[in-house]
Amino acid sequence: METFNHKLNTYLESWMGPRDQRVRGWLLLDNYPPTFALTVMYLVIVWMGPKYMKHRQPYSCRGLLVLYNLGLTLLSFYMFYELVTAVWHGGYNFYCQDIHSAQEVDNKIINVLWWYYFSKLIEFMDTFFFILRKNNHQITFLHIYHHASMLNIWWFVMNWVPCGHSYFGASLNSFVHVVMYSYYGLSAIPAMRPYLWWKRYITQLQLVQFFLTMSQTMCAVVWPCGFPMGWLYFQISYMVTLIFLFSNFYVQTYKKHSVSLKKEHQNGSPVSPNGHANGTPSLEHAAHKKLRVD
Repeated sequence: METFNHKLNTYLESWMGPRDQRVRGWLLLDNYPPTFALTVMYLVIVWMGPKYMKHRQPYSCRGLLVLYNLGLTLLSFYMFYELVTAVWHGGYNFYCQDIHSAQEVDNKIINVLWWYYFSKLIEFMDTFFFILRKNNHQITFLHIYHHASMLNIWWFVMNWVPCGHSYFGASLNSFVHVVMYSYYGLSAIPAMRPYLWWKRYITQLQLVQFFLTMSQTMCAVVWPCGFPMGWLYFQISYMVTLIFLFSNFYVQTYKKHSVSLKKEHQNGSPVSPNGHANGTPSLEHAAHKKLRVD
């Protein structure tokens, strides 16, 4: 195994350049196979889990969901606060910041971004809760693609560009996750659900996040500072895939349902105040229940 890891690391360095020595010895970062194996295990559970649960009653998981979402809300807030304060007080350049330019700030950013990488492993639980609760309609291609890819992408980020310009996307995403996981934590409490009105705006906030991240990444291409160009181009390409997939999700979930709801009213079948028309759940309610993206 040691020989395999050594050969793989040698190959990766020959292809991508030398790895950043500041993260040597950190949990899960020395070798890629553990991260890859965890991703394969995740995909196997995504495939086998619904089959296992098919003839079983769904689990409530209400208490666990409240604790889980609260924990991720707090972790996301910690990462957002630490990244923003470090960048602000450390004088990071917004347009472009190299990975070897401000040692004290760089080290702090690296520490926080390791937690960001590790949080992507924790977030696999999003899918596992869907499986246990038999919410299989929420396990979409977008959901699996986003969860599986982020853990792997951030293993490479932490090994080659663990600070500098890498901070921006993680900072924005941490802020979005504060909003998102706090919403889902509260929605796990039935008494709170009538007061939660901002679900559709979470997807809008995510799309704004992707556009801002792509724009800020382009700044480093236009005004380079030594940050590896290959990583910038990859970041832009990945943001394009997320913009496309999340935009499609938003249209399918909200826009089309809004059009259908208007047609219901035009055809003289108004939705009653309790959210049902002729014994059928309202389209607006279905849109809010339909899918979750992270």
